Amino acid sequence: MHLHSYRLRNFRRLRDVHVELASDISIFVGANNSGKTSATQAMQMFLAGGKDAFSLYDFSSHAWPLLDEIGEREAEVSEAEFPTISLDLWFEVGAEDLYLVIPILPSTAWAGTLVGIRVELAPKNITELIQRYHTARDDGRAKAAALVGGAGDYVPWPKSLSAYLLKELRHEYELRYYVLDHTQFDAKFQAVEGYHPLPLGNEPGGNAVLKSLIKVDFLNAQRHLADPSTASGGGRSEDLSKRLSRFYQRNLDQRQDDHQALKALFESEVGLDKHLAEVFKGTLERLGRLGYPGLNNPRLEIKSALNPASIMTQDARVHYIVGEAAQTIMLPDTYNGLGFKNLIYMVVEVLDLQERWKAEEEKRAPLHLIFIEEPEAHLHAQLQQVFIRNILDLLVIPGEAGGSFATQAVITTHSPHILYERGFQPIRYFRRDLVGNDQVTEVLNLSAFYAQETEHRDFLQRYLKLTHCDLFFSDAAVLVEGNVERLLLPIMISKAATSLRSSCICILEVGGAFGHKFKSLIEFLGIVTLIITDVDSVILLPADHDGDDDDDDELEIEVEALEVDAANNFDELLGGDAPAAQVGDVADLAPARRYGKKCLPGVVGAVTSNQTLVKWLPAKLSIDDLFAATEPEKETPADVTPRVRVTYQTPVPIAWNGQNVELAGRTLEEAFGLENAEWCQSAEQRKLGLRLRGALADPAALATGLHKRVSGDKFDKTKFALGVLTARPEEWQVPKYIRDGLIWLKAQVDLEVEAEMEGGVVGE
Repeated sequence: MHLHSYRLRNFRRLRDVHVELASDISIFVGANNSGKTSATQAMQMFLAGGKDAFSLYDFSSHAWPLLDEIGEREAEVSEAEFPTISLDLWFEVGAEDLYLVIPILPSTAWAGTLVGIRVELAPKNITELIQRYHTARDDGRAKAAALVGGAGDYVPWPKSLSAYLLKELRHEYELRYYVLDHTQFDAKFQAVEGYHPLPLGNEPGGNAVLKSLIKVDFLNAQRHLADPSTASGGGRSEDLSKRLSRFYQRNLDQRQDDHQALKALFESEVGLDKHLAEVFKGTLERLGRLGYPGLNNPRLEIKSALNPASIMTQDARVHYIVGEAAQTIMLPDTYNGLGFKNLIYMVVEVLDLQERWKAEEEKRAPLHLIFIEEPEAHLHAQLQQVFIRNILDLLVIPGEAGGSFATQAVITTHSPHILYERGFQPIRYFRRDLVGNDQVTEVLNLSAFYAQETEHRDFLQRYLKLTHCDLFFSDAAVLVEGNVERLLLPIMISKAATSLRSSCICILEVGGAFGHKFKSLIEFLGIVTLIITDVDSVILLPADHDGDDDDDDELEIEVEALEVDAANNFDELLGGDAPAAQVGDVADLAPARRYGKKCLPGVVGAVTSNQTLVKWLPAKLSIDDLFAATEPEKETPADVTPRVRVTYQTPVPIAWNGQNVELAGRTLEEAFGLENAEWCQSAEQRKLGLRLRGALADPAALATGLHKRVSGDKFDKTKFALGVLTARPEEWQVPKYIRDGLIWLKAQVDLEVEAEMEGGVVGE
């Protein structure tokens, strides 16, 4: 048996979300304030906290004005329209575990694998609640009016029903429990119209049934382990030795009837050391299997620290053993890194939670659900991967594998290193949406994306592993052409759209040849995305062209952004065959022709070799059509999620040698050189590599010279980018196409920020 999924309604920003869980491990990801923490805290409050754990602040923001409107009604209020918070739990049950869920079977004719139970925070009695509110309100107003000088602007408590419930919620609301019939729900686990679940009873009966099925534990991010510099500072910090000592006292067999061990405690430290080693043997062996990276891996050993005055309460001490045989050195636990101590601490906490679950014996629930919040806290990248790589092994209790007892883990994280280890399938992405004026969340199951996206999923998964992508934690994404754009974009943002520096922006270097492969993922996640790419103009050749030109740079298919060799190597790393695939793609567009050499965008009949422009936005092949594309054609409609816009080089006024002509560069470097002509051609900026020799009579000659320079084998793009970075930002201007794109992105992000502030949505 395992928890298949759960649905939350009206809890904070989780107005109505369905969260599917994997049978072993699920990973909650999303941008800040997307609801990840709320999704875990709700489980804790419903399953472990009780009704007193809730306050009115836990209701979704749309419920507050509804409560105030209900409070002023004269007509009777129905139970269905009064705001409640509910949690639906759906368990997947096999035939061998059917006996465990008999109390929540909807009928004797039940068939299937899913059984459900609902917990609802609802008013005890709506009529009496409203009467008590009206009485309190009228009494307060009467007393205020009787004041000397009258009430004036003073409005006594409670001025509204929401104000009344801020104080009285715990007295007016209760937890109710219901049995759910899966046949009365659709494929998205929404109840059919008119369905009323069977009451299971209020507390304590319903609560007892629920706790007989599932135990929920939490390992929070604030672990407060002391390091050597803060161990003496008091407060909530503790060292690893004290934590292990508490673990020993609470969970492990202390052998109070083992007189040989008790005698050893008094006779010598040697006997106690042997006793502690035996007691902790299993725990230390499981810690040892973590595979901590490094050549000189420390080992753990438990040593006694005897004190005759308090022999039975003295803490055991952790020591780190370094070296072998006669060369061993024994160090106290404060002499090892905080990251390694945190890794051990988390493992001990997980084992501690398991031991307490096992200790419940006949009252033990068959399912143990452990929420682990941000395990990356105080762990560097390698240790994060060690933890997530081994957590499932730690959750397997020796001797219980395959039995009726099972453990599931849910991890909330902002670490791309953790995603690197697990891939798409365990990911549950919390996407922020705007519904009217309310900020809400939708939870997406990436295993569904993995199943439906068969064409590019392997490419995307390998790409994310190669780049440690932080796409899943971002407010918006920017797909850029290559390394130059990636290096320059932060400073361009600071010049063109400063407020974006305060947002979490994911910059992905994908190139025009690969950008369109992200289309399905971007659309699935619903992330606002700006695509900054090159127009990549080339000559389109006839099909019968023999390819024996004098031009060495003629290609049957040209992959821009990374250059041909780099793109081939990159795609080989990703396990794909991009050039071959693109030949077919081009054939679909122009079956009688193929790509030829690079050319200036102004050449008659030029087309783009950029597959992002051809296949995504604005979905046009010829350069003339790309230049003529309207702004609406370059972006998705305003009412479509996600908002995506592409920006590329288009003709802009170029001033040079007393003349002003509209021209477009083929790449970022060409566009930069044209729009910063005087600066780039000055002797002081020789380091950029764009300074041209000889007389450049007009802007067209400048464009031709820059095109030849940038297209040449000797041009160093990285050197160009570093040259721009070392210059003072006020000396040059951001190319217009990038500036326009960043201004658009800023407007989209600002809309989300404004909606967050107006909606008053707080918390994760």
